[in-house]
Amino acid sequence: MPTVDLAEVKLRDLNGALHKLPRDTNETHWVITNPGGKHAIACGVNLPLTIEVEGHVGYYCGGMNSDATIIIEGNAGVGVAENMMSGEVRVKGDASQAAGATGRGGLLVIEGNASARCGISMKGIDIVVKGSIGSMSAFMAQSGNLVVLGNAGEALGDSIYEARLFVRGSVASLGADCIEKTMGAEDRAALEAVLEKAELTEVSADDFKLYGSARRLYHFHVDNVDAY
Repeated sequence: MPTVDLAEVKLRDLNGALHKLPRDTNETHWVITNPGGKHAIACGVNLPLTIEVEGHVGYYCGGMNSDATIIIEGNAGVGVAENMMSGEVRVKGDASQAAGATGRGGLLVIEGNASARCGISMKGIDIVVKGSIGSMSAFMAQSGNLVVLGNAGEALGDSIYEARLFVRGSVASLGADCIEKTMGAEDRAALEAVLEKAELTEVSADDFKLYGSARRLYHFHVDNVDAY
């Protein structure tokens, strides 16, 4: 099991080593110590590795991840798991702005709170936040599921497309074209599947409300001009 001390090894060398691994590598479990809030740790990994980061990370940790499981034993800076394609990123602490932004697949679990713009422009990723999320989260969210066990800040789901937003707590306000919806059987099945993937089987889907697009902004209409 390779262990990389970022107090001694350059971040560029670590990421280079991860990118050069062959598909059939036996080095599938990595531990990174002393991350020191460095940016772009374990970005662009495209193998089914398990990477444990022992501490806080800076911007864009796990960005563009494909297949890897990345566990952050601390807080994460801006854009954790940005544009993730598949795999899993789990933050044991809190996350800063734009967590999971533009993610196309995979699972992001934040065990603490997430700041503003969580899941902006998400395109298929599943995001679970055990705490609360900040304002403008799921802005222009296109697909995927955002599950929040705590509360949501102002302007949730502004200009949303077809993503599902499940919130167990309160919502400060909804953004343009975002409404509360009736949770159907398909929505409930999707929520339960995400909770199971996040290992939250003790949490009941009955406790959540569903929010999504009213589909009033898909095409320009003069009556909606104030909402654009």
